Amino acid sequence: MKVLHISTECYPAAKAGGMGDVVGSLPIYLPIHGVEASVIIPKYKTKWIEERNFEMVYESSLQLGKDTVEFSILKLKNTDLGFPFYVIDIPNKFDRANIYLDEDGEAFPDEIERNISFQRGVLDWIKNSPDVFDLLHCHDHMTGLMAFMVQYCTVYESLSSMPMFFTIHNGQYRGAFDWKYVKLLPKFDVRKGGLLEWDDMIHSLASAIKCSWMISTVSPSYLKELNSDFDTLTSLMRFENYKSVGILNGIDDQVWDPVIDPLLEYRLKRSVNVFKQSNKKALANQYEFKSNKILVSFIGRFAYEKSADLLVPTFEEWLKGNKSIHFFILGSGDKSIEGDMIKLQKKYPDNITAVIAYNEKLAHQIYSASDFILMPSRFEPCGLNQMYAMRYGTVPITRFTGGLKDTVPDIGDDGNGISFLQANKEDIIYSLKRAVSLYKDSLNLRMLINKIMNLDFSWVASAKEYKDHYIKTVKRQ
Repeated sequence: MKVLHISTECYPAAKAGGMGDVVGSLPIYLPIHGVEASVIIPKYKTKWIEERNFEMVYESSLQLGKDTVEFSILKLKNTDLGFPFYVIDIPNKFDRANIYLDEDGEAFPDEIERNISFQRGVLDWIKNSPDVFDLLHCHDHMTGLMAFMVQYCTVYESLSSMPMFFTIHNGQYRGAFDWKYVKLLPKFDVRKGGLLEWDDMIHSLASAIKCSWMISTVSPSYLKELNSDFDTLTSLMRFENYKSVGILNGIDDQVWDPVIDPLLEYRLKRSVNVFKQSNKKALANQYEFKSNKILVSFIGRFAYEKSADLLVPTFEEWLKGNKSIHFFILGSGDKSIEGDMIKLQKKYPDNITAVIAYNEKLAHQIYSASDFILMPSRFEPCGLNQMYAMRYGTVPITRFTGGLKDTVPDIGDDGNGISFLQANKEDIIYSLKRAVSLYKDSLNLRMLINKIMNLDFSWVASAKEYKDHYIKTVKRQ
């Protein structure tokens, strides 16, 4: 079976969140189960893409409203990624250093045109490509109109029987826009226009849910949540539940391996304790804080969904009466949160380190050095940070939601970490108190670390689930 993953992210070429990790890892593991997976993303001006050599495999143009859009499909010449990798070069649309946000932190004003030109260009290539794919696997709303287009747009009539598989990584982003932009789509059977619509708009995510042959979410619990409370989309998810499945994301255990990780100052040899303490001291020396304190870290976007707005008031409340924890924050996003975090670091320099950036190497070092990782997310479709953390012997402190619910049951139930129910300051502070007590209980802490480091979160099992559902999808023909 030959599958093409169509996405706007793929690590290490371009990544803004967990979807990039998934699209960069899953295709490596699918061949184990007899699936040849390829990936195509837009050609951004990221450092990784700019430094690679590509060969042109297709070029054409499309009419986007009144504009003629030239584009080309390029294939990576080497096989370093472990799977065939393509980019679509659309001048003046994606040749930007950032994936989604402009320099001011706001979404690009031409986001609608960008997404539609990306989807249409990829379909044009597939229609005319000598490579025959058996299934198209689309990721999130940026590819959400493709299932409709292959079935109901005249120009793609030859693809009308192409099986379409769609994964919801984060249902909060939906790609809804005004009907005036319908002119950007190819001609379609107007009687099918309702398959584009939800909430009186052209709705990319809703259209994908309606038109895709199979829908997956990135954890079983997230699928249940979407069926119980997905605001205006709840009824649609329930109606399409018969073709939906929740498959827990995995992690690439070759990239995330403390024994061989080239990004660490100290790799794991015999002693886990030596591994953790050595990396903690290295991080402390680099950022000038004391390594004898409990190290609690946060890695991620400063966004509402991550409860990043709770970090500063929670840390400030904690530090009024307790200086036993050093908080290390690596992230960026909301500018007001960034500013408040820097102010808090200046106020408590002995207990706060804030690095406002996206830094993959530093993230690896933080996972290896930390005692606990804090993930107070309001919602978390799957979450990968908790899996990375456990792989490196760092205990998760997580809110009981989505994929965190599936991967971090509470230690009170013989689980893998500290879990709490509400995304608020009080529950986080109570969980930090539990973390301090666990840290002082060295025997139980060592037993827990040994347990979580031996959990299997690799992609092997999840890739098998995808393969099984690919087969079910194709058989629907």
